[in-house]
Amino acid sequence: MAPSPPPTLTTTAALPGPPAPGLPARPWAAVLAVAAATFCVVTTEMLPVGLLTSLATGLHISPGTTGLAVTLPGLVAAASAPLLPVVVRRADRRTVLGGLLLLLAAANLLCALAPHIAVLLAARALVGVCIGGVWAVAAGLAVRLVPPAAAGRATAVIFSGVAVASVLGVPAGTFLGAVAGWRWAFAAPAVLALAAAGALLLALPPLAAERPLRLAAFPRLLRVPRLRRGLPAVALLITGHFAAYTYVRPVLERALGADACPIGILLLGYGAAGVVGTFAGGALAARHPRRTLPSICAALAVVVAVLALASGSLAGSVPLLVLWGLVYGGVSVSAQTWLSTAAPHAPEAVSALFAGVFNTAIALGAFLGGRVADGPGPTAVLWLAAGLAGVAAPMVVGAGRAGGAGCAGDLGCAGAPGCAGGSGCAGGAGCARGPGRAGAPGLRRVPGVRRGRPPACGDRPLGAP
Repeated sequence: MAPSPPPTLTTTAALPGPPAPGLPARPWAAVLAVAAATFCVVTTEMLPVGLLTSLATGLHISPGTTGLAVTLPGLVAAASAPLLPVVVRRADRRTVLGGLLLLLAAANLLCALAPHIAVLLAARALVGVCIGGVWAVAAGLAVRLVPPAAAGRATAVIFSGVAVASVLGVPAGTFLGAVAGWRWAFAAPAVLALAAAGALLLALPPLAAERPLRLAAFPRLLRVPRLRRGLPAVALLITGHFAAYTYVRPVLERALGADACPIGILLLGYGAAGVVGTFAGGALAARHPRRTLPSICAALAVVVAVLALASGSLAGSVPLLVLWGLVYGGVSVSAQTWLSTAAPHAPEAVSALFAGVFNTAIALGAFLGGRVADGPGPTAVLWLAAGLAGVAAPMVVGAGRAGGAGCAGDLGCAGAPGCAGGSGCAGGAGCARGPGRAGAPGLRRVPGVRRGRPPACGDRPLGAP
């Protein structure tokens, strides 16, 4: 996600708190405008996947070098996702999103005009800024746009921009690149980004920052056990997926030959299955948040491994590619659901951190995939992806057992109902270690807690389950 990289249903709807006063007059139009923004950034981020061969030929570079067009925006998005909310601390989020979409349009136009790989990569770096910024702001906006009861469904719609980009954006870009050339394939998303910027400015209400975010918030957030252990697992899963997906075209060409049109149709089937997977995975994550993500990791490992075995067969590759899309479609929304429960009072900080990790993994996956594709070959990339997803599954299970739903220092929990704010403990059952004493306002006395020492993570705030 994004970058592009850069990453909830009923569970999330209740976590960040009540929506901001003054919902938009047409809340679902606002949600669809944000979904259009995520569609644009993901389409732009992944467009080189469908243009890999034509880009390499047109710029006279190897497919592995062409993969840098995916790697670089992922790296930039990983840095911009946590930094941009800090830079625009108090800015209206509507203005921020609209500005990022205008920048995305300019970057796409520069890609279309690029005479050399260096110019293309400079434009793709700007794309990375847009990816990280859009995901850091957009992922947690649903609760501010619709009533609480509809926030889960609205979040799924926003995240569906990822899958719809796979259904429409990347296949359409692949087809346009085959018919009119890769430069026109980059020019088209520039027009879409302009349209999305207009929709955001028209449909969204003013959205002031709920809480100014500081860089110090992120180290404190990483003290939450589920985040500290879960984010590396999610990173492995995403790295494996994008190592394989970035170079899926050479795998398909092995089964189909060099015909670009059937490859575009196959990517369309992959994306359509991803839309179904997004809503199905989100619904499962809402009911079974601890089991859904590890199940997806294991299923992805199996599907990609079997695809590696069947990569020379058209009859075997087509259904497996569709199944891959179905399974991966649930990754973003289920991971966001799972991670959000660890720090419910810091939704934008969690989204920014998730987007940063997600896009770092995209960049790493594209880089590793390129090295393997230029060496052992595309089939070996599939085995790499299957192995990383297989390792991620037990790591997610272990992170889930670690628990850690609570405050992370000053990430917005300070002053929240039932929490004694401060800058210490992250994790535990809703406790943030502060300068007070056991039994201070907002803390319930528990057996074994002596008066005169700071509260520990085991001290339960008033109203905690």
